[in-house]
Amino acid sequence: MKRTIFVCLMILSGCATVRQEDLDAWTNQPVSKLDTHPLFSLMPVEVRQLPDGTTVRNYVNGVDMSRCKGGSYASSYSPNTLAVSGNATCFSSFAACNNTFYIKNGRVLRYLPVGSGGAYCYTDERTTPDGWRGKNLNGVVM
Repeated sequence: MKRTIFVCLMILSGCATVRQEDLDAWTNQPVSKLDTHPLFSLMPVEVRQLPDGTTVRNYVNGVDMSRCKGGSYASSYSPNTLAVSGNATCFSSFAACNNTFYIKNGRVLRYLPVGSGGAYCYTDERTTPDGWRGKNLNGVVM
């Protein structure tokens, strides 16, 4: 039992987290590194301007999640007809890591990842300006 608890704690301590050194690596980097980053360039981005001239880019890494519970029974009478009886209650949410970058004068001021909808953010060398170079998105050296 003690061994099981120890193993669980070791696994949990090794879970992905946001590392401060990964965030700091973006400070004062040219925005061109963000524009061409292979991971962030795959994500949808929301852009807004602050009154002081700072641009805020939010690269959203998220997924729609839904779950239903209850009981339903479906009968198919033909390829185009389906009868459903019973009830179900469904819930949906959008879980995301919002990778927010603050940019001014062509330079990244700050990188702030924030989870929403039950999602957690993590960083590693793939999320740094140059740490991904020579690796694929799974972190394997090419």
